[in-house]
Amino acid sequence: MNQPRADDVPFKSVRDYGWLIGVWVVVALFAAVTLIRSHQVGIPIRDPGGSIFTLRIVLTLAWFGFLILVDASIRIGRHGWTIRKAASEVRRRWPMHRLALAFSGFLAYHFVYLSYHNLKSWNALNPVRDDQMLRLDKWLFFGNSPAVLLHDLLGQQVATWVLAVVYESFSYLVPMSFVAALVFANRIRDGFVFLASSLWVWILGTASYYLIPSLGPFASAPKEFSGLPHTLITSAQTRYMADRAHFLQDPSAGDAFNSVNAFASLHVGFTFMVLLMMRYYGFRRVTRVMTVYVAVVIVATIYLGWHFAVDDVAGLVLAYFAVLFGRLMIYPKGRQSS
Repeated sequence: MNQPRADDVPFKSVRDYGWLIGVWVVVALFAAVTLIRSHQVGIPIRDPGGSIFTLRIVLTLAWFGFLILVDASIRIGRHGWTIRKAASEVRRRWPMHRLALAFSGFLAYHFVYLSYHNLKSWNALNPVRDDQMLRLDKWLFFGNSPAVLLHDLLGQQVATWVLAVVYESFSYLVPMSFVAALVFANRIRDGFVFLASSLWVWILGTASYYLIPSLGPFASAPKEFSGLPHTLITSAQTRYMADRAHFLQDPSAGDAFNSVNAFASLHVGFTFMVLLMMRYYGFRRVTRVMTVYVAVVIVATIYLGWHFAVDDVAGLVLAYFAVLFGRLMIYPKGRQSS
């Protein structure tokens, strides 16, 4: 049987868990920024319908419980699997101190996610720079719109539906990935590298929103996308713009919330962060799959009009620094020396 590593044994001293304290310091600082901004704009922190914090906590715990059972079954093997053995493996793998670490990580993630969404919403109060972004995109593509080029290359029927599915898959990738990282990591501290990198994606993404407020091509150049068939993406874009208009009309309304921001693309940022983490963990085949997935996500964001091409480039850069900061937060002296 493998000997337990430092963070797989019961809590001994604060020093042993300095990396976890570092995570919560970052969470607290980001929450403080959110509270200060809330005071500045005169709008309270909101969780519309419980969809950002409350519901996601419940779904995270449900997914966590399911993956614990999957992990236990994999470790036992299908030939020797019984309910009793699975229960015994869950108890062995998840003593109270490890559960406490996982729950701490979940809370940290969702506090940051809630702060991110509120700061993102309030960014609607800043003037947008879509005109400059449109000009920059066309300059980079020699006077052409990258979205129109993709429409001409891929067509505007089958490709629309395929890319819409790929784009929507992001909403499943995000909540599944950071939970899976904590569950399947042999050493939960290694799983926290993924979670910490996720936190930095949202934090750096918020900073980029405020650096260059923008809506995206679908809002600033709608004619370029008028030939695409109506999909769930079209409905979402229409709904988001209506929500933004409602927010700007009466920011104090209890249901006023904005979700439209383009720079940088966090669809690209988060998926590329996952790719970098798969490479970090040494999963070569998954890394290859994620490379293809990231490439298709980049195409989808431009094709469907969610992002300018420069947004996607910024998302790639953002992901690199998110992983760098996440690794330094959890293993400040390097993984091998900890």
